[in-house]
Amino acid sequence: MSAESAARGPRVYRGLNHKEGMGWIAGMTPVQAFLVIAACAPAILAMSRNQWSQTLGWGVFAGLLAFLILVPIHGRPAFRWLADLVMFQTGVLMRWSPWQSRAAAGLAGPRTEPDLPGVLARLEFPDGPEFHGSRICLIHDTAEGRWGATAKLTHSGVGMLSDDECERLAARLGSMLVGLGHREVIDRISLLVRTVPDDGTEYAVWRERHQRFDAPALAHQVTAEIDRDVASVSVRTELFVTVSGTEESLRRPAKAAGGGVAGRAYALYRLLEGVADGLKSLGVQSVTWLTSTGVAEAIKTGFNPATAASLKHQHLAHPDADGTVGLPISQAGPALAPAPAARAYHHDGFCSVSYAVQPPESGTIFGSLGPLLAVRTAGERRSLQIHYEILSQAAAAREVRSNRFRNNVLVDAKAQRGFNTTAVDTRRQSGARDQEAAVAAGHALVRFTVASALTVPADWNVEDHAARLENDSSGRFRLLRLELAQDSAFVAAALPVGIGLPRLTRAFDS
Repeated sequence: MSAESAARGPRVYRGLNHKEGMGWIAGMTPVQAFLVIAACAPAILAMSRNQWSQTLGWGVFAGLLAFLILVPIHGRPAFRWLADLVMFQTGVLMRWSPWQSRAAAGLAGPRTEPDLPGVLARLEFPDGPEFHGSRICLIHDTAEGRWGATAKLTHSGVGMLSDDECERLAARLGSMLVGLGHREVIDRISLLVRTVPDDGTEYAVWRERHQRFDAPALAHQVTAEIDRDVASVSVRTELFVTVSGTEESLRRPAKAAGGGVAGRAYALYRLLEGVADGLKSLGVQSVTWLTSTGVAEAIKTGFNPATAASLKHQHLAHPDADGTVGLPISQAGPALAPAPAARAYHHDGFCSVSYAVQPPESGTIFGSLGPLLAVRTAGERRSLQIHYEILSQAAAAREVRSNRFRNNVLVDAKAQRGFNTTAVDTRRQSGARDQEAAVAAGHALVRFTVASALTVPADWNVEDHAARLENDSSGRFRLLRLELAQDSAFVAAALPVGIGLPRLTRAFDS
């Protein structure tokens, strides 16, 4: 490392906490502004008629309604909280929320038909044509009309890299996202990291094959003690990537490739090698695109980490080169998932707490998410998933123009009425101009979200472990606990299926 780079220190990435869909009518969206005006209209009419008692009554009503619509509480307006609470309690009372698999109920079903709870029920997992000796499992999101594939990665990590090396990796990640955006077929990529307890299965199988029974008894005793002490605190890292494209972007190349599922698979296959090359430039050592059994095992171990040992032992004891023998997709889900609590999600004897990770206003450095994956107690698992969406050039231009217009209107309106503009207003205005200039220069605009989850056995006190996770993020990121949506948040944080980033819309509660 040069003296200049050492003095400069790590690069700080700012402007990552921009919230999309911010209102430009006094901070309100058009829908919010219309509802507030409609709520205030009766009070204004009563005031014009000098009906002061009615004015007071309608004014109180308008103030309460404006509070419900506008005031955010833990990321959601009170009106949205009320609606979510009603839907949550309705699902619990009507017994829509509890879930049991067909296998646990003793009902037979096709091996290729998925049996998954909650938002996962909308997914289909058809097998694509052969690709490099195996049939890749396609992930079809029937609700959003998306087609994707998942790969398992191996990476040595970034904890020991210098600041210059981290900066180069960040630049390569940006280049990979820009390259995907130019192809306009794959527009979403999700990176999932799970730090899980090491069950010692690989080592146990290796020991069975290389055990020397004629070794001294003391050597056996010392080795057993070391294995026992080390195994209790060992962890391993699982890394997955999921890429997907919309039905609209795949329709034309899929039709040229023959149409149907096979045509969509071929359209994706043409880009998977480019994705793998981009990942290898980030230090990824191997990229293995998963078959249906691989996807099933990735989902199963997400719900039930204890099954990883038996699945791993089966693969080591009975190697399967083409990946066709293993857990069927019909058994990928949990056996039992009771009605989710408001602040946690219970599944197969485990309990998970999920968060949305919000970047700080002051910016962050490359690798700063690492503490969220640092296991503090033997037996717990931590998961972190980053979802990226690369907008097309037309969509990016519209978005940055809208953002620049919104910020200019806000600053100009304050200046005309004699109000002082804050430092936040000035920073947002300059940031919007910089974004528009970058997009005009050919750079891509990327939406992203980060979700984190903590999983422990169900008989542990999950709140204690959740507090440790919140402590690890303190001063780096703000964790927003996704209450009343823990089951969906768990999918976004811990399962490699590409679900987690909502569509780009002007939501009511933005």
